[in-house]
Amino acid sequence: MGIGATIRHLREDGLERQFVIFLLAAGLPGVVLGASLILRVPDRAAEIALGVLTLGLGVYSISKRSLGQSYVPIHRNVSGFVIGATGLFLIGVLNGSLTSGTGLFVTLWLVRWFGLDYRRAVAHTLVLVGVFWNGAGAVTLGVLGDVKWEWLPVLLAGSLLGGYIGAHLSITKGNRWIKRGFEIVTLLVGSKLIIG
Repeated sequence: MGIGATIRHLREDGLERQFVIFLLAAGLPGVVLGASLILRVPDRAAEIALGVLTLGLGVYSISKRSLGQSYVPIHRNVSGFVIGATGLFLIGVLNGSLTSGTGLFVTLWLVRWFGLDYRRAVAHTLVLVGVFWNGAGAVTLGVLGDVKWEWLPVLLAGSLLGGYIGAHLSITKGNRWIKRGFEIVTLLVGSKLIIG
């Protein structure tokens, strides 16, 4: 998803440089650590844990009607960045270990902790998590485990097209639409992970 989203978001110049560097520095070490640890966790237990956490994100967003509707920068001091980095590192561990859907956690963390609106948070998530975090996790898992290389062409084609279309819609439709989409995706993905 990251490659297609990157192409679309770079055209809009919607990424904040300080968050690009910050997200990479805080999250990538967690991703590598999480990818190293997940090979020891049973698959089904990891899926259920991720499903419960993802459902929780959707319910939280639904309960906060004005969440992410406006851009109000907060926690931009040293202690705010330290706490923010800790949160991103922990989400990075989840991303490296539980993989699917953890970008939703990054989106909500950027909205809730740093005051980004949904449009800005989704842009940063799609580009930085979709390309760099997921890439680092894939490389780590490729070195430590087995990779289904034959799936790669279809996955890349789907992510390129879907990421571009999703980024385009997030730019043109606005925060209310993105918030609803976020909530629907979290509820559906969380339910599917729990059900199996």
